Amino acid sequence: MKQVVQNYKSGELALLDVPVPGCKPGGVLVRSAYSLISTGTELMKVSEAGLSMVGKARSRPDQVAKVMQSVATNGVPATYRKVMGKLDSYTPLGYSLCGVVEEVGTGIDDVKVGDLVACAGNEHALHAELNWVPKNLYARVPDGLSPRHAAFGTVGSIAMQGVRRGEPQLGDVALVIGLGLIGQLVVQLLTASGVRVVGVDPDPVRCELAERLGAAACGDPSSAAVEAAVVELTDGHGVDQVYLAAGGGTNQPVELAARLSRDRGRVVDIGKCRLDLPWNAYYEKELDVRFSRSYGPGRYDPEYELEGRDYPIGYVRWTERRNLASFLDLLARGRVDVEPLVSHISDFDDAVETYQRLKDGDLKAVAVLFRYPEQKEEAQAPAVTVPAVRRSDKAPTTAGSPKAQVRLAFVGAGNYATSMLLPHLAQRDGVELSTVVTTTALSAANAQRKFGFAEATTDLDAVLGDPSIDAVFVVTRHSSHAELTRRALLAGKAVFVEKPLALTEDELAGVLAAVEESGNDRLQVGFNRRFAPLLQEASNRFGARTGPASLRYLVNAGRLQHGSWYLQQGAEGSRFAGEGGHFIDTASWLLAADPVSVYAVATSGNEDLQVVLRYPDGSTATISYITTGPPGFPKETLDLIADGKVLRLDDFVRASVYGRKRWVSSRLPKARDKGQSAELAAFIKAVRTGGPMPVPLESLVATTAATLAVRASLVGGAPVTLARAR
Repeated sequence: MKQVVQNYKSGELALLDVPVPGCKPGGVLVRSAYSLISTGTELMKVSEAGLSMVGKARSRPDQVAKVMQSVATNGVPATYRKVMGKLDSYTPLGYSLCGVVEEVGTGIDDVKVGDLVACAGNEHALHAELNWVPKNLYARVPDGLSPRHAAFGTVGSIAMQGVRRGEPQLGDVALVIGLGLIGQLVVQLLTASGVRVVGVDPDPVRCELAERLGAAACGDPSSAAVEAAVVELTDGHGVDQVYLAAGGGTNQPVELAARLSRDRGRVVDIGKCRLDLPWNAYYEKELDVRFSRSYGPGRYDPEYELEGRDYPIGYVRWTERRNLASFLDLLARGRVDVEPLVSHISDFDDAVETYQRLKDGDLKAVAVLFRYPEQKEEAQAPAVTVPAVRRSDKAPTTAGSPKAQVRLAFVGAGNYATSMLLPHLAQRDGVELSTVVTTTALSAANAQRKFGFAEATTDLDAVLGDPSIDAVFVVTRHSSHAELTRRALLAGKAVFVEKPLALTEDELAGVLAAVEESGNDRLQVGFNRRFAPLLQEASNRFGARTGPASLRYLVNAGRLQHGSWYLQQGAEGSRFAGEGGHFIDTASWLLAADPVSVYAVATSGNEDLQVVLRYPDGSTATISYITTGPPGFPKETLDLIADGKVLRLDDFVRASVYGRKRWVSSRLPKARDKGQSAELAAFIKAVRTGGPMPVPLESLVATTAATLAVRASLVGGAPVTLARAR
């Protein structure tokens, strides 16, 4: 997406391509329709960036003081590097916009996708195509209100908070000094409140505009007409409130405020002007000087703005969000009119040129809007539906006395079965290896001889029809997994199938149809990594988390040998389809949730993949599946970051957790344990006792659907939503 940024060191303005922000819990992702340029605040920042270093220092003495403190604490070289690094970075512009909700984070129930909202905040309502906005910084736009008018919501809130600080009453007379964007809105809000207004500005065009919008009289600050109007409207007593909405370095506004205020009047500073208060004048009239802090109560409070903690209305009537909603309501009811303030509407692609014209004075404006391109129809990958798991009422009971012996049949006796599964089962107490089934007689005979199967056969139907067999292991090529699993479930067997469970959505649906038809949900997929002792210990030491997490999983898969059946993608699916479920399952187990969307990109030839999973609480997991890496590099490294803690796993050899305390595992003296033994023990226990399977079926289905969504995302070139079937 595109965003307007500025380098404060060089003054460079740019329309930069940046990543799309994630939709975190407690907020919404908003696609901008219109955003408003604050011709006061933003142009001041743009102008400062064009100054020399000395000029910047003179304009921000507060920052100079911080630099000097840093020098005293950290020394000149460190401070110089810190300051230059901060200056020579892009910073955003903008803080008032209107847009359409594109995505809703967890915890949000007051808006939905497609709603029009006005947004506030110099970190959240930026000049950008997409923004993540927390709950207390947006408000729903009333029906019928134009998006370009709703884009004034934030500056309207600033003006409204200033008016509230003045506490105007019906019949009061107010003086508004500075008739820029904020001043024009203050004039209208005061007029709507039953207050008569006198405006002051050196620009006669702005004075005329304010009078059209309700001011009783306006004029130049040195004009006798202004003072005459105040005398006439107040019977010579002076105005009840003065609203300073001016900028610049002159002290004239505060001096004029003292001269035209009544005794014990109120002076409210809304803008950023010089405030060398003439002591005698303010003392003699005992003037009440007040400051208006931006949009209202809640501003600069991270618990309010970022965490969504509202202030009780009985204690704080008007917060910044309530001000925003109130201003939108006034716009919708026609009590405030912002259309006359719109001097120029610029296409967002012309943002840099527009700022330059404003800075150079070629474009004279009260308010300028950026108009964003209408949301184009993007190439959408087909949505992948996560099928619902339905169980028949005629489900066979599995409860009862535990079995003394669990009789197993293996369908397939290839390399993985004979090296990673059968060695853990052959000598296990309470397990009887009953039958091995293969398509070739010799492989069955070899497995029988090596692991002690009672029988070896090529007849699958005989095995499935044998009532003495409790569980069937499906360890064949990928293309046969779903069909063999379906048949074994219909035969009433508990099933352990190696990943993947299915290669297509239709295959997955077929497995679940067998569950529904038979009521037999005794299924486990060989996602063994969640059972790895080292990873389990690291997860326990990491502990529970409260906030969203970022997970990074690098898989150095390596190249396949020529002739490997894994390369038969037409029949056996892609490498990631066959193996990727391992890593998705591990991420989902660590994050304790199932993914809600999948986005995948690949290098040429789909050899190296980047897969981004998003979870309901805003957590993300990025799986880098690399086939072109060096063979000497570890295969799997994982980092989980959340709540100020980091869990790191180094290829199931070493693990560490960094937090308030640091924990590092000892290096394992034996080969890597990726959890196969513990997984098999959990499966055998579930079969023997009739207890729940090690992993809920719903989780197995969600992981399989997410794995299938990777291909759909690659084909469509867009994120794929994982829609849960009802």
